[in-house]
Amino acid sequence: MKERIATAIATPNIAFVKYWGNRDERLILPAGGSISMTLDRTFTTTTTVWFSDSLSADEIWLNGKKVGPQEAKRIVEHLDLMRRAGQCRLRAKVVSRNNFPTAAGLASSASGFAALTLACAKALGVRRSMTELSALARRGSGSACRSLFGGFVEWVRGERKDGSDSIAQQIAPASHWPGLVDIVAIASEGRKHISSRDAMRRTVETSRLFKQRMQMHPGMLKQVRNAIMQKNAELLFDSIMRESNSMHAVMKDSRPPIIYMSEVSRRIVDAVRAFNADAGGMKCGYTFDAGPNAHVITTRKNEAAVRRMLARVKGVKRVVSAGVGKGPAYAAKHLFKI
Repeated sequence: MKERIATAIATPNIAFVKYWGNRDERLILPAGGSISMTLDRTFTTTTTVWFSDSLSADEIWLNGKKVGPQEAKRIVEHLDLMRRAGQCRLRAKVVSRNNFPTAAGLASSASGFAALTLACAKALGVRRSMTELSALARRGSGSACRSLFGGFVEWVRGERKDGSDSIAQQIAPASHWPGLVDIVAIASEGRKHISSRDAMRRTVETSRLFKQRMQMHPGMLKQVRNAIMQKNAELLFDSIMRESNSMHAVMKDSRPPIIYMSEVSRRIVDAVRAFNADAGGMKCGYTFDAGPNAHVITTRKNEAAVRRMLARVKGVKRVVSAGVGKGPAYAAKHLFKI
């Protein structure tokens, strides 16, 4: 009997400069680059993949439940991609667990497809560098390519039509700025009303502001990159708020409008601005991905005060802090026995 098994653990990342919109939907080639911070193991996805000739079809389990054909489609397509890379035709059983809400705007697809890519690569003996694997992870979920690295990561837009130069690369390790922290204010743990992929497609096709956003994008990338390298907290916090506002503005300008932020989200925005005003400077900055939950970036020095401020916001269910993570890893213990 032929069988190969591996388990990988990956964490989400929070984008400081957002990935929003593709120039090629099939290859997941972004309209612009992005920069993120990989989170520590406060949030994790653990995935075990088993390839065996005893399986007649792919079998997908997520958070203890067997996934139906429609929901499993993207995962099976990614398995096919990895099978081609590993020159393998064996069917697979995939068991994956998140210790945080799935499809709620907390980047579960980033950690999910990063863990799946790494587990498949090990199980199938695909010998490629992390940079090369990031081009494969990107095909499952764009932001997954950034979760293959720890610390601070840039996903390069690339120019080639085949996507071979659209890869992720680390711009600074976790040890570069260990005092930075992401405080997540959870406003909702429910599933998004529209997937990020569908929302991005609508934005690119219908938003009049999208072109203007992309014209300013290179400047924002440079600004955030410099803020990270110089460890300039005030510049970083101001930049990420402007960038988050820009992304949600083009969503709102789409037809029909895409609105992920809730009334609780707007209260968090007001609370962060009031906190900074009272402190007499930029002590933290909010950023929202495709969901109502806020990521408030601050320093360890101000973490306790920011947590208290967020906990007082009406509608915030809970507040969780995550530091800068070192990136994914393989695990010797699998999620199921064979």
